[in-house]
Amino acid sequence: MTTRRGPGRRPGAADTRGEILTAARRVFAEKGFDKATVRGIAREAGVDPALVHHYFDTKEGIFAAAMRLPVSPEVIVPTLLEGPREEIGERLVRMLLRVTAAPETREPMVALLRSAMTNEQAQVMFREFITNALLFQVADRLAVPYLRIEAAFSQMFGVIVARYVLKLEPMASADPEELVELLGPTIQRYFLG
Repeated sequence: MTTRRGPGRRPGAADTRGEILTAARRVFAEKGFDKATVRGIAREAGVDPALVHHYFDTKEGIFAAAMRLPVSPEVIVPTLLEGPREEIGERLVRMLLRVTAAPETREPMVALLRSAMTNEQAQVMFREFITNALLFQVADRLAVPYLRIEAAFSQMFGVIVARYVLKLEPMASADPEELVELLGPTIQRYFLG
């Protein structure tokens, strides 16, 4: 005879959110971003998929949390798209510099970038996430060709690497607003189509 557990919390002092994150890291590492599913992550964690949605809303949200990204696409995409289209380059540069300014938000991002440059599995996950959950979402909403959005991303990727990984001077110590003024028009050009 089996007893069926009723609804509610699981017995014990489990860190359900933490268990879901641990399971998500395993599933993303094994399958990559595109092939990972909320159901698969829930199965790995031994929880109902609704609980994964409760804690993280979307697959993108759980990826951002599992990879310790400072922001998720649910925040980035609307921020980029709010306001006049002719200011999107400036908004993108300013947002990225703001997110990477504090060590607690910069360090996870730089760690993921470093991993993506040296580990094929991390590269696949990073590429799938960046293109499908972020870049292509913005490109589709703005009707900008994917090549242009990837070119804008590669420009900003280079800035982050130069500023925080290679620590090239004067880029590393430049005032963020000076970089916004310098880079904003270049990034904007990619969005003009």
